[in-house]
Amino acid sequence: MMSKNACGHEIRNADGPAKDFPSCRPALEKRRFSSPAVERLMEEVAAGIRDPELAWLFGNCFPNTLDTTIAFASDNPPDTFVITGDIPAMWLRDSTAQVWPFLPLARSDASLRTMLEGLVRRQAACVRLDPYANAFYREPVLGRWREDLTEMRPGVHERKWELDSLAYFLRLSHGYWTQTGGAEPFDEGWITAVEAVLDVLEIEQGEGIRSRYSFARPGGTTLPREGRGAVSASCGLVRCAFRPSDDMVRFPFLVPANAMMAGALHSVVPLLEQLGQAALAARASRLGREIFEALQALARVRHPLHGEIWAYEVDGLGGVHFMDDANVPSLLALPYLGFCTKDDPLYLRTRAFCLSRDNPFFVEGEKFSGIGSPHTKPGTIWPMAIVMQALTSDSDEEIRSCLRQLKRCHAGTGFMHESFLAGNPADFTRPWFAWANTLFGELIVTLYRERPHLLQASL
Repeated sequence: MMSKNACGHEIRNADGPAKDFPSCRPALEKRRFSSPAVERLMEEVAAGIRDPELAWLFGNCFPNTLDTTIAFASDNPPDTFVITGDIPAMWLRDSTAQVWPFLPLARSDASLRTMLEGLVRRQAACVRLDPYANAFYREPVLGRWREDLTEMRPGVHERKWELDSLAYFLRLSHGYWTQTGGAEPFDEGWITAVEAVLDVLEIEQGEGIRSRYSFARPGGTTLPREGRGAVSASCGLVRCAFRPSDDMVRFPFLVPANAMMAGALHSVVPLLEQLGQAALAARASRLGREIFEALQALARVRHPLHGEIWAYEVDGLGGVHFMDDANVPSLLALPYLGFCTKDDPLYLRTRAFCLSRDNPFFVEGEKFSGIGSPHTKPGTIWPMAIVMQALTSDSDEEIRSCLRQLKRCHAGTGFMHESFLAGNPADFTRPWFAWANTLFGELIVTLYRERPHLLQASL
């Protein structure tokens, strides 16, 4: 039997015979942003992919952010707003991840560089508006979550305090600087945003006794202690209220987010020094060192089956939560984020836990296995986690297995989704989720550069 994908083209079912794979990209005149450098790279990579369906998926997914989610004004200065897909708001996390694999191309594409500059500037403006918020609107309006019991400001879509949001802002800033060599977006407004980041980190360290952040949603999520969050110890780790899945934490110290922030602070120090911001650089360096040392002291814990591994969350008072979530930052993603190497023994033990049934959100079915999330229903796997498993593996066979699963989980749509039911990929969430699409494309580009033989072989 044949089915129709989201573009109305007939393609094979998951286990049926192959057929032609017409592009699912929007018509050229309807694309939100076009980059000659990206198009050249896509042609080059596609020529190195033997499997026609995998090449088709790459061609649909890799440019999806540029094709469908960019609002770009090439003014002086430029401004770029990047929605996450089917939700018309911009997350600091998602928007950074959505453009991340395009950064190395910015030196050879002036329009792409300007667009990325505009995103750094927009993110800095968002942080200045509210460093505790995770998602924003393009205009200063109040939207869907206006009734949340927290300090909602016009322009804020959602005010869930997620530590990784600020880490992603620093990650994009550093990435732009290293890949382009330019300092265009790093003006007084950007410096003010970095000061706001460091202020929040210092306020939320340890017990967070100076914090005025609270969150309650009528009829929904409310943080413990009347919205202030659970109790934690005084230490170098930074409290937060929500995970990168937007779900509430169990314990306030989210280990992958603290690890990502430690790395982000370390990476941004040379940029601050080059900008003549010695005091800010010293402050960022100190915070990064304190977070790293506290992680070593408090987040390395003994699991009864896997030995010493990284916990997912701790409170510094003895509370430990063993799990991993599909969203990044995750424990699985620590090497991808530059926190450790793929062959680090502590990471390898942690990775074995994450990819086992000892992780309560690992799902294993007859044809699919991978990490899910409490954000979606039980029994669902996130393609993002399968991609991250491949990106953090040194095993050709494991990577091939991941590619086979990714090729079979799109349910005829030609795109990655937020999650799918392990026993039925046609039961999926979020048909338009640009972060998952871009990350899949990033995997294929990474394999093309580092393990091209895997793309040249049959799956």
